[in-house]
Amino acid sequence: MSQQAGQLLDDTFAKLKAAGKTALVPFITVGDPDPETTLDILTVLEEAGADVVELGVPYSDPLADGPVIQRASERALVHGITVASCIETASKARERGIRMPFVLFTYYNPVLQMGTERLFAELQKAGISGLIIPDLPYEEAEEVLNLADAAGVRLIPLVAPTSSGRIARILERARGFVYCVSSLGVTGERSSFHASVDEFISSVKAQTDLPVAVGFGISSREQVERFAAICDGAVVGSAIVRKIEENLPLLSQASTRDQGLLQIRDFVAKLRL
Repeated sequence: MSQQAGQLLDDTFAKLKAAGKTALVPFITVGDPDPETTLDILTVLEEAGADVVELGVPYSDPLADGPVIQRASERALVHGITVASCIETASKARERGIRMPFVLFTYYNPVLQMGTERLFAELQKAGISGLIIPDLPYEEAEEVLNLADAAGVRLIPLVAPTSSGRIARILERARGFVYCVSSLGVTGERSSFHASVDEFISSVKAQTDLPVAVGFGISSREQVERFAAICDGAVVGSAIVRKIEENLPLLSQASTRDQGLLQIRDFVAKLRL
């Protein structure tokens, strides 16, 4: 059991690579606009062709996130969403029959509040494949990495164009896949990317056998296609979270709920290559 969830992530990327496909990796904020709707959104993401989903833990001080995801966190926190309730949502999604791998995205402070040993026990129990902690420096990640390995959870590193001399050391103990940050600054939709992003991604790919996914700013099918040519996965966050936000009026009414979910599903389906 301990290796099963992490292996699901590995196998998913391997199958896509064998088929010549790029993974579509949506990001959503758990609990936005409410926990039950999150479960419905996960269902339509899988129906739309998502390969892996990042489950964002809402946080009051999300340093890496732009205004769209910050607003989603605010909406989710109204419902008292915590790391534990995000993991519980993943468990409920499995009970619904959702099979795609989940990666939990959380800042380090909520991890410390929950306790790292308890966190990994719960991640393992819920069948969550991976973990991303954007504000945990590689140099301070030894304990977390060891616990992750023991639980069969992939601790996924972020590397940025500014990581330069640290990249080789980060990649030495990378797991699951490598998350390349395509742009400097916080998350958010963009019309252009860092000038040397292609060179940066090529450099990372040359130093690891793991899949390389790209995120921060990817918001359209054209941008997914642009990065699919040079990487193994495309992470789309703010654009999907914005689509959820745009459909809040529909999602909040039982009579129009399915219409709102369909809008989200159609948007994500158009991103699938």
